[in-house]
Amino acid sequence: MIFLKLAYKSLLERKGSIGLTIMAISLSVMLLLGVEQVRHEIKENFNRTVSGIDLIVGTRTGQTNLLLYSVFRIGATTNNISWEHYEHFNSLDSVKWTIPISLGDSHRGYRVIGTSSQYFEHFSYGNQQHLEFQAGKPFNTNFEVVLGADVAKTLGYQVGQSIILSHGIAKINIQQHSEHPFTISGILKPTGTPVDQTVHASLAGIEAIHHKPNRTMTMNPNNPPTFKPTSITAFMIGLESKLATFKVQREINQYTGEPLTAILPGVALSELWQMLGVFEKTLKAIGVLVLVTSTLGLSAMLLTTIHSRKNEIALLRAVGAPASFLFLLIQTEALLIALVSAAFGWILISGLLYFAQPFLLDLFSLNIQANTLRTENLLLVCGVVGMTVLTTTIPSIVIYKPD
Repeated sequence: MIFLKLAYKSLLERKGSIGLTIMAISLSVMLLLGVEQVRHEIKENFNRTVSGIDLIVGTRTGQTNLLLYSVFRIGATTNNISWEHYEHFNSLDSVKWTIPISLGDSHRGYRVIGTSSQYFEHFSYGNQQHLEFQAGKPFNTNFEVVLGADVAKTLGYQVGQSIILSHGIAKINIQQHSEHPFTISGILKPTGTPVDQTVHASLAGIEAIHHKPNRTMTMNPNNPPTFKPTSITAFMIGLESKLATFKVQREINQYTGEPLTAILPGVALSELWQMLGVFEKTLKAIGVLVLVTSTLGLSAMLLTTIHSRKNEIALLRAVGAPASFLFLLIQTEALLIALVSAAFGWILISGLLYFAQPFLLDLFSLNIQANTLRTENLLLVCGVVGMTVLTTTIPSIVIYKPD
C-alpha cells in the first residue's frame, strides 16, 4: 500500500509531464484497440456477407469462384444454369425457398442482378438481418429496379427516376438497352455488403431487354411477364431442415442433367478469407508496432525524469529506503500510468466507434460495432500493461544502482 501512496504522490508532483505521457499512451491504446476492432469487424462482416442461406448453386466450378461472382459480384461464369433444371431443384420437398440470380448487365459500373421477389423476402446478412428499404418498395413490374444504398447515394438517384441498363460489366459501355428504361421503385438501407453496390431488377425485365426478334412477348411494363427466362447464372437455396444440407448438396453435385456445383457459403467464405490472410497480418503488425512504440515512449520518459529526481532519490536513501524499494517504486509508477492510460484509451475508442458507426456504414459500407468488450481486446490491454512494466525495467535498474 505504501508503494501506491508514494507513487501516486510522486506522479502528482510531475503531473504535467505525466499527463502528456498518459495522453500519448492512451492514444496509442486507442489506436491499437481501434485497429484490432476494425480487423475483427471486417472479418466478421466478410464472414456474414450472406447468412441464412444453406447452399449456393452454380455451374461446375471451384467454390471460391462461385462465391465471388454470386455474392461479391466479382468475375463471371462461362455457363448458365438451365431454367428447367433450376425449377427441378426448386420443386424438391426438402427445399423451402430459392433465390434465382442472373448476372451480365450493369449500370454505370455497378452490377445488375436479375432476381425474383424471393430475394427481398429471404436474403439476409450479418446476424440473420433481412433487407430493409429506406425509400420505396420492391419491384413489381418488368421494368422496375431496386438500388443498393451506395448506388443511389453515389449517383444521386431517387425513387421514381428512370435509368438505362447496359450489356456487360464495363463502367463505360456503348451497348445500352436504351429502348427499355427502368424506373427506380425502391432504395435499400445500407448493409455493409455487396448489396449496397448492386442494381436489382426482375428476371422478367432482364429477359425482356435481351429478347430476340423472333420472340413474342408483352412489353407493356404494367402487364405481368408472359414468358420465362431460359437460363440463370446461379441460385441460392434455403432448406426445410439443416439436416438435409449435405444430402441436397450431394444430389446437386451428382446431378446428371447438367454439371452443377453446390457450396456451403460459410465454408467458402472461410476459405476465401484465408486467401486474404496478408491483409489480416498487416493489421496485426500495425497493432504490434503501436504497442512497442507506446511502451518505449514511457520507458524513455521515465529515464529522462530520473536525473530531475536525484534529490527525491537521495532523500529516500537517507531515510533508509533500500535499492529494491526504489526499483519497486518506479515499477509501481509505470503500472499506474499504464492502467490509467489503458482505461482512458479504451473509453476513447468505445466512444469514437459509437458515434462514428453510422458514418462508417454510410460512407464506407463498414458495419463496425462499438462494443469493444471482447476477450481479445482485454488480452491486448493486459499485454500493453505487461509490456509497459517490462520496458520500464531499464529505468528501474538505473535507479536501483547505488548513488
